[in-house]
Amino acid sequence: MSRLIKKDPILRILDGALISYAVPSNISYFWGFGSLAGIILILQIITGVLLAMHYTPHVDYAFLSVEHIMRDVNYGWLLRYMHANGASMFFIIVYIHIARGLYYGSYIRPRHKGWSSGVILFLLMMATAFMGYVLPWGQMSYWGATVITNLFSALPIVGKPIVTWLWGGFSVDNPTLNRFFALHYLLPFLLVGGARLHLTLLHQNGANNPIGLPASTRSIPFYPYLAIKDIFGLIIFLIFFSYWIFFNPNRLGHPDNYIPANRMVTPAHIVPEWYFLPFYAILRSIPDKLGGVLAMFASIAILIILPYINLPGQNRFSRYFRPIYKIRFWILIRNTSILGWIGCQPVEDPYIAIGQIATRIYFIYFLICIPRLTVFENKLLKN
Repeated sequence: MSRLIKKDPILRILDGALISYAVPSNISYFWGFGSLAGIILILQIITGVLLAMHYTPHVDYAFLSVEHIMRDVNYGWLLRYMHANGASMFFIIVYIHIARGLYYGSYIRPRHKGWSSGVILFLLMMATAFMGYVLPWGQMSYWGATVITNLFSALPIVGKPIVTWLWGGFSVDNPTLNRFFALHYLLPFLLVGGARLHLTLLHQNGANNPIGLPASTRSIPFYPYLAIKDIFGLIIFLIFFSYWIFFNPNRLGHPDNYIPANRMVTPAHIVPEWYFLPFYAILRSIPDKLGGVLAMFASIAILIILPYINLPGQNRFSRYFRPIYKIRFWILIRNTSILGWIGCQPVEDPYIAIGQIATRIYFIYFLICIPRLTVFENKLLKN
């Protein structure tokens, strides 16, 4: 078998990536969320391609074609629920994956390139999910597209041309739906290519581990040790996923999106999907439109520059040994949950004030707490 692997280049690549790949012996189940994200991405592509065979990207027929899929296509309801709830599962997995990276310092050099590529993948993923949310052409789809695309008009000089290009005209209409459908179909394949690059960068320096030891220290082959953990995690995930598909398939969607789009009737409260709510709350917390848009994009861009906020030489100790950092991390998680709650509340007091406080805490954590805590805790550990 080993001779066959050495002769065949494809088998050699698979062996190096999935079998003989050396991983730290002390990594936990939290390191399996990366592979889970890859599996759910493949599942989303398969179900999306099958749904596209029956979907009609036209404002007069889009909603009806979704109903046709649900009622007339064999197992169409299963494909639709798998795809719609799969988007939420994808974000749950990726948010846990990002949180694990923040907690254990996976953004620290020399793994900073892999971290930054992962955040760019997250941006692509958000764009794909937003465009997919528009396709059913329900009330929330139409008005969500109108509100979010209008945000680009706040950008000086390039804002209005971008909005006109996204709309394909002077309002959200049939050209907009066609463009969103085409981009929603294309972007997942770009995500696959980006994920391949992300894995390549990961394999350059090896996986991180809870206590921050070098990847070559006490390493074990991926198969069978870590493969078993990943398979167990996949089984647990499938049980969790099956609950939403078969017992609560519409809970994670907005009720207004089951009403056909009507540009003459504005919903009482326009909100995006739950996984966008923290960033939507940051957008609304700034009174100025341009300031809100910049703050929303900055809340994600700050994750890309996070490795460069931590200066080389300040990262000798793992986050596992940083008690103050761990406390601040859980404050960040709590604060992000508050932002998510604020994002689905009306734009009125006291929600505006709470959102502004939570937004300040979010940026203070990344811009002030992380650099200063690193220096302070390093001094404590040296002593």
